[in-house]
Amino acid sequence: MDVLLSRKLRILADAAKYDASCASSGAPKRKAGRDGLGSTTGAGICHAYTPDGRCVSLLKILLTNYCLYDCAYCVNRRSSNVKRAKFSVEEVVTLTVEFYKRNYIEGLFLSSGIIKTPDHTMEEMLRVAKSLRQEHQFRGYIHLKTIPEASPWLIEQAGLWADRLSINLELPTADSLAALAPEKSGPSIRGAMAQMHERIVEAKEEKRRFSPAGQSTQVIVGADATTDADVLRTSASLYGAYKLKRVYYSAFSPIPDSSAILPLKPPPMQRENRLYQADWLLRYYGFGVEEIASGGEEGMLDLAVDPKLAWALKNRGQFPVDVNTGSREMLLRVPGLGARAVDRIVSARRHTNLRLADVARLTSSLKRARAFLTATDHHPRAQLDAAALRERLVEKPQQLSLFG
Repeated sequence: MDVLLSRKLRILADAAKYDASCASSGAPKRKAGRDGLGSTTGAGICHAYTPDGRCVSLLKILLTNYCLYDCAYCVNRRSSNVKRAKFSVEEVVTLTVEFYKRNYIEGLFLSSGIIKTPDHTMEEMLRVAKSLRQEHQFRGYIHLKTIPEASPWLIEQAGLWADRLSINLELPTADSLAALAPEKSGPSIRGAMAQMHERIVEAKEEKRRFSPAGQSTQVIVGADATTDADVLRTSASLYGAYKLKRVYYSAFSPIPDSSAILPLKPPPMQRENRLYQADWLLRYYGFGVEEIASGGEEGMLDLAVDPKLAWALKNRGQFPVDVNTGSREMLLRVPGLGARAVDRIVSARRHTNLRLADVARLTSSLKRARAFLTATDHHPRAQLDAAALRERLVEKPQQLSLFG
């Protein structure tokens, strides 16, 4: 690799590190033909996960960190004093192909600052994906970060070549977007999301290829005064309206020479983690936003305990749940029981009455669960109050489970 290309790669890979929404979950498995290149079935040094748990490595870069916009929270904003670089379409294609041949990567995550116009930027990103697919027969994973202000036709064309499309919502409320990114339009972002959702649904019905891994977005947390409850309300509305695969939460990181309206310190990293846990409860555990938000104070999630445990402590009257007769919906609300453990319990109890030792074999988190359930041989004599139970169950942040 020549010196200039190496310098560009250092700058534009570093500039892309703030984008969290690069997972490859939902991408179909593909293997190249005899004359093709790449696959989504291999293994390597990984930065993303597929639905079956495999790790895949992605080349994660910006096409350029030059940008016409001046979003207050962005290190690549127009007024930012950072080193700038721009790849040509051919350079991105070459890097992707050569890195794949060396087994460094299995796919590409490509985003960009806005250069010249949104249409020009989107067209160049589209050319990268199209060249990889058509000229190099590349069958690896491609994720394009689309430009909401670009022509709807260009966004639709991108979906023909990419596995996943995404548009960053950036900030959770319209007021925040107006204050920190006035050149961006909330209606434009949601309009582009709606367009992509319609095309994805149509393609599935017609059994043709269009962004088969769906669409996702990213929300910056901690750049404004928005509460966790409001962030989750926004996420719930996006999941409901556009069937997004994921909403990613990225803790605000202070940047050099930042605007006076931005906070001087980042939010606690545990806040980002709690939002991911709450998001999981929304999507897979049947919780509503107001239920999750009620576990903390003043619209903020409890940083000391995970959202499911926080809700259970606030609703001790709904426990304990009998593992032999309790509904699946209530078992999913027991701290320490993940969805797979609950399904195992429901399946096993069809054949026998479960004892505590049986439950222990079905979950690795019985310590947290036992105070909230009963079994054939387990009937807690006294119900500990929420404060005492919290004291007993609270763990160090790094030991908390994402899914329990």
